[in-house]
Amino acid sequence: MAQSNIVLGLDIGTTKIAACAGHYAEGGIEILSMTKTPNAGLRRGQVVDVEETVSSISAVLEEVERTAGQPLKNAIVGLGGAQVESIASKGVIAVSRPDGEITAQDVDRVIEAARAIAMPANREIVHVLPKWFTVDAEDRIVDPVGMTGIRLEVEAHVVSCPSPAMKNALRAVNQTGLEVDQLVFSPLATAEVLLTKRQRESGVVLIDIGAGTTGVVVYEEGDLVHAAVLPVGSMHITNDIAIGLKTSIDLAEAIKIKYGTALKEDVRDIDTIDLTTIDPSELERPKLRYIAEIIEARLSELFMMVNDELRKIGKDGTLPAGAVFTGGGSQLHGLVEMAKQNLHLPAKLGRPITEFAGSVDKLDDPTYATSVGLVLWGLQGKTPHEPHAKSFSLDNVEGVVGKARDFFKQLLP
Repeated sequence: MAQSNIVLGLDIGTTKIAACAGHYAEGGIEILSMTKTPNAGLRRGQVVDVEETVSSISAVLEEVERTAGQPLKNAIVGLGGAQVESIASKGVIAVSRPDGEITAQDVDRVIEAARAIAMPANREIVHVLPKWFTVDAEDRIVDPVGMTGIRLEVEAHVVSCPSPAMKNALRAVNQTGLEVDQLVFSPLATAEVLLTKRQRESGVVLIDIGAGTTGVVVYEEGDLVHAAVLPVGSMHITNDIAIGLKTSIDLAEAIKIKYGTALKEDVRDIDTIDLTTIDPSELERPKLRYIAEIIEARLSELFMMVNDELRKIGKDGTLPAGAVFTGGGSQLHGLVEMAKQNLHLPAKLGRPITEFAGSVDKLDDPTYATSVGLVLWGLQGKTPHEPHAKSFSLDNVEGVVGKARDFFKQLLP
């Protein structure tokens, strides 16, 4: 098996590093390895301790290489963080050929034109994602190559993040010996695994609840129409419980996982928790309803923020395919039911839509959704014998825009 056939997806999260390695095999995609390890080097999705993050990445890389049976040198890396932003942009060029035939080079030029927007000096562009093209007066064209016209336009989304966040992520990965093929906005990669073409056409919001942040991406008519990262995650619920019960973070996390619910109306006022089942030294018996009220308050805040994002684009309560939840925080009991009430949308937990072979026993664990999506992202448009794309490092962060046109073909019907 040649090294160039394998794609490594690396999801650098606030509390964990997850990795997935896969390749093409017999006409399908085979997952060779999936693993994760704790990480304490991030805050709200951004690297704040490079040394700690390098140590965690090295640990997960060692395990994934052992399972895959060979060393890995390149990775597709997920990028999150509360300061990632998405804005609309438009590019316009004149068709270059005298006969007016549009070439792939024209498409590249118009996408580059969409990239030329006013951007603060401390921000870097991660993606330019075309929605559709317009040739003269004909719009909503999927692929204009081969058509004839004078003027070529593109409507696109530009995803950007702070330069320090990008550079620190690159530095941490590079120090493990890995080269970064692409940096990918994490919720976009997760959507590759969980959202069907029909959902994207109907209108859907994917909500990825991580430990420190929540990623939100909205699709309609096959297009990405909005993306955002919210500064609230499941760790905020844990912190609230720890403060409310005056107990440790570790115990609060265990209480959340074992007894937590988002539906206080399902809990009787007399129900209590025997904390000695978790820690024999804890003799308190807090009311289960009190914990449910703490959880409900924080989730209400999160759903209000999601509604605010949907309201910005006029989609609050109007997405037929509803909300799809993923991420470790999505496993909280009652979350889907509470989401239906607060978002006024259908809601469900996300499940992989692609058939995989190989090590697939962990596929239903939402903490792996992004790393698997990064593998799919890396395999898009490739044949089994294509080499890795040009690697990215601190010396060429300006080139982090991926193969946007190939990705665009995946998104649109």
